[in-house]
Amino acid sequence: MPPSIASSVPSQSIGKPTKAMKIAVIRGFLFSAIRFPPKAIAGLVGISLRWFSSRRITEIRTYLRITANCDQCLAKRDTLSSESFLGRIGVNSVMPERDVVLLSGDGIGPEITAAVLDVLDAAGAEINWIEASIGLSALDQGLELLPKETMDAIGRCRVALKGPCTTPVGTGFTSVNVALRKAFDLYAAVRPVRSLPGINSKYSDIDLIIVRENTEGLYSGVENEVTPGVVMSMKVATQNGCDRISRWAFRFANRRERSKVTVLHKANIMKMTDGLFLDCAERAHKEDYPNIKFDSAIIDAGCMKLVQDPRQFDVLLLENLYGDVVSDLCAGLVGGLGVVPGANFGDDHAIFEAVHGSAPDIAGKNTANPLALLMSAVMMLNYLGEIADDVSFSDCAMRIKNAYDAALIKGDTTRDLGGPLGTKEFASAVISNLN
Repeated sequence: MPPSIASSVPSQSIGKPTKAMKIAVIRGFLFSAIRFPPKAIAGLVGISLRWFSSRRITEIRTYLRITANCDQCLAKRDTLSSESFLGRIGVNSVMPERDVVLLSGDGIGPEITAAVLDVLDAAGAEINWIEASIGLSALDQGLELLPKETMDAIGRCRVALKGPCTTPVGTGFTSVNVALRKAFDLYAAVRPVRSLPGINSKYSDIDLIIVRENTEGLYSGVENEVTPGVVMSMKVATQNGCDRISRWAFRFANRRERSKVTVLHKANIMKMTDGLFLDCAERAHKEDYPNIKFDSAIIDAGCMKLVQDPRQFDVLLLENLYGDVVSDLCAGLVGGLGVVPGANFGDDHAIFEAVHGSAPDIAGKNTANPLALLMSAVMMLNYLGEIADDVSFSDCAMRIKNAYDAALIKGDTTRDLGGPLGTKEFASAVISNLN
């Protein structure tokens, strides 16, 4: 991380272990926190640092400290991570108030965030929003990319809803999204991909979930210029990182009664890094989850199979960069990035976000589709219901999900989906279907 970002990371957010917790009884189902012994601090990483400058070595050390911090944890907490959740529909539920950090982002972020808040308010979600700035909006206020006040708020509230943030291509500052994931050790990214009613796509019955390791690999952006004209990018894989995401994915699949976990990898070429990732997944399956089917495929062949017939997959487990690419590919199978939610989970914190970009070219024109962020907010409500042991949150989430499904069936969609509505008008259409 650049020094400006590293200095914004609250020290209390790094390496903070959690205790196992009981999961709420929802509609007759008891989900118990699953414990498993800690692993030794990440094994040997076969990396030579002799070509790196002292500044880059410091960045790498910071990166390794963050990615390995959960070695101290004695128990892991389950987290809910789908837009849909077991719960009863309650029309007049009384919602408990919960502090949540609101990060509107930039570009189209503020206007789609406003639309989502309108829907949540209409649905009765009594959330106390703590507004904070990140990224370009923070820079415009003369603040850092990740202001200390923002990081402290996330550390305190533990839950945030985030709009899209701009990341410069090729030059400029480091990704705000990546920095947030590292700072709060949000090692599990979850993207449910399902066919939506009224949305034309090649397939009509897709229901798969992508679980992505979120803190390691090439996507971490650890790069260096070795000599003029020669640059290097580092792919780091630790045993701790690979093991915890593997067990998280199987635990999630087991709780959601999913039948199969598939790892997509390139272990035939990257035998050490991807090989470690595959080995950890195989071990998690063998030791703790033999009831769940397990298979694997080389990433390029897996992408071909996804395009040919995505229905052969259930839960996909991927390392960081592959997960980013494949999740966008899968979004294209159901209508695009505008209809796919996203969430990032750690043992202490969770940040829910739309997976699309900030689209500055259409900012302020009332044409952006707020559905992806709304779906992410539904995931957030389900998560709040679980950690607060209160079904009224999941009741509210179910009502909103039913409302936007109803709007889509009626053809009340934004222009990117072939409909006539603007951002505000789509929010109004969803609100009109709340019951």
